[in-house]
Amino acid sequence: MSTAEAIDGGVAVGSAGRARLSRVHAFLARRDPIGLILPALILAVWQVSSSRGWVDPVFLPEPRVVAAAFWKMLTEQNLAQDFVASVTIVGQAFIYGALAAVVLGIAAGLSRRVERFFGPTFDTIRHIPGIAWLPLIVLWLGLGAPAKILVIAKSVFFPVFLNTLQGIRNVDKAHIELAQALTLTRWQLVRKVVIPSAIPNVMVSLRYAAGLAWALVVVAEGLSGLEGLGFLIFRAQGLLLTDQLLVCMVIIGLVGFLIDRSMYQLQRRVLRWKQGFEG
Repeated sequence: MSTAEAIDGGVAVGSAGRARLSRVHAFLARRDPIGLILPALILAVWQVSSSRGWVDPVFLPEPRVVAAAFWKMLTEQNLAQDFVASVTIVGQAFIYGALAAVVLGIAAGLSRRVERFFGPTFDTIRHIPGIAWLPLIVLWLGLGAPAKILVIAKSVFFPVFLNTLQGIRNVDKAHIELAQALTLTRWQLVRKVVIPSAIPNVMVSLRYAAGLAWALVVVAEGLSGLEGLGFLIFRAQGLLLTDQLLVCMVIIGLVGFLIDRSMYQLQRRVLRWKQGFEG
């Protein structure tokens, strides 16, 4: 190998190494551990207050007791089955409610007549909480999954519907005028101008609705069900099993966090062409 080739090879290796280091630094920068400080402090206060007897163990058992309860629920009880039941209900309810909301929201946004047709009925139903519908829906559908799916889907529907409708109505008038000047057909106007402009509103509403659906499954299962995390929470409350109650709360919180982070990453990917100020 000649001297020039060796030099070129060394430069290439050095460039590749610097590129790898740059990617590692970028990876670490995106995972700033500052968000772990507050949870660590809460865990420390929890441990100290429980171990020193500042709080009665009936009301707040030690973290190790909660961890032991989690292992017992996972290995000796049906925690995994209850978790899958809750996730299945939330997934179905979110898909049904969000899909119907996006379709009808687009239809209402593109046509004043469609909006006037649905408006009075939707505005009336929207103000009745989903939990208020639960007793009637249980009377119709029983205590099974369909009743809970319908209640959660109703709660998912309206935020997504309203944001989709508003996103279409907030399209910049200058963009509409430019499309008309370019003699775009109505379908081209909708596909190339209206829908892209409304997507930010839709994505934000989907992220909110996903978290809302996960939160509501606890209430729906607690009030009408014999399985799921909500059922476990209400059962633990009735039997004063505070350790199991905390296990379910921690699981719900962590899964809710993962759902929100997943929807946020999806939102960033879909809206990578529209990234604004990030602090």
